[in-house]
Amino acid sequence: MENKERLVFVDYLRVVACFLVMLVHSSENFYAADASGLAGNVSMLANDANRFWVAFYDGGVARTCVPLFMMVSAFLLVPMKPGATMAGFYKHRFLRILPPFVFFAVLYCLLPLAWGGMTWEQSVADLKNLPLNFPSMAGHLWFMYPLISLYLIMPVISPWLEKASAKDELIFLGIFAFSTFMPWLHKFVAPELWGECFWNCYHMLWYCSGFIGYLVMAHFVRFHIRWTVKKRLTVGTVCFLAGAGFTAWSFWWKGVPGVLIDTPILEWAWEFCTPNVLCATFGLFLIFTCIGANKSCKLITGISKLSFGIYLMHMFFLAPIAVFFVNGNQANPIVPVYLAIPCIALLTFVCCTITAKLLSYVPGSRWFLGA
Repeated sequence: MENKERLVFVDYLRVVACFLVMLVHSSENFYAADASGLAGNVSMLANDANRFWVAFYDGGVARTCVPLFMMVSAFLLVPMKPGATMAGFYKHRFLRILPPFVFFAVLYCLLPLAWGGMTWEQSVADLKNLPLNFPSMAGHLWFMYPLISLYLIMPVISPWLEKASAKDELIFLGIFAFSTFMPWLHKFVAPELWGECFWNCYHMLWYCSGFIGYLVMAHFVRFHIRWTVKKRLTVGTVCFLAGAGFTAWSFWWKGVPGVLIDTPILEWAWEFCTPNVLCATFGLFLIFTCIGANKSCKLITGISKLSFGIYLMHMFFLAPIAVFFVNGNQANPIVPVYLAIPCIALLTFVCCTITAKLLSYVPGSRWFLGA
């Protein structure tokens, strides 16, 4: 696979993953139990239609969004370029992501004041808390912290990946795959496993678990999978359908319309490092590697370059669009829920893309868009 071909499929993958993030957050408006529109500690499904379509869109179709972003970053950045230093890598990557992250974090602390979306007290509290965590109105920015962590570890793991054989990487991936069962074990077997207790969170698999597994998997796909397009498409489709199907079913199984449910119970198989999401992510990534075009279309390339800024700003648009569609009644939105969820996501995506494109003409826009 030539480098240009890889970059082409990555462009498409970035755009799709960005849209899937919005599909996830659009779906939350149909099982949230509070007025914010997003799922909090407890959830409630209004009816069986919401139960099915949230499971389908959020669980089945879109749950791979975050791992896909992690794999894209790893695919492009690991191993590091010859001669690259840790300091140089950090400077280049963090100058690209930290200024836009801080810019939008501050906006989420202040801009909602303009339409009465938050109080001055909450705004001040969020600003004071910025050095420690994301703002209360920007829960989606949680993603930035594991992304930063992944960048921090890349120069450490890159030398090993350069020398590791396919067998070595498979051994690590096997350990990682085993670690993805821990969220299930925590919920259904024991709350503390393999050294965990109230004074120690560093369990036996701590250093082989989490998003670092997706980093290694991206490298393995890039350098060690030499399958034909037909085989990648076949294996990818089977893995995606199996993983996505289980993820959707898991929500449907636990969902009971009209009953308050603890969100972690409802979303028991929705964590990004679970076996089903891992399977679906691997499958979908493989499917995208089958794109053999030598050049992306101009529209896809343009959106791909703006995808980071689109992700950062999307909650500003999604929230009011969702309020319009839900119209105060999750059981009876202005269009059927099977249309409402993708419509909210699509309109949000279009609004963010147009806004990001207009902002890209502002001098120095890379400092707040990352493009």
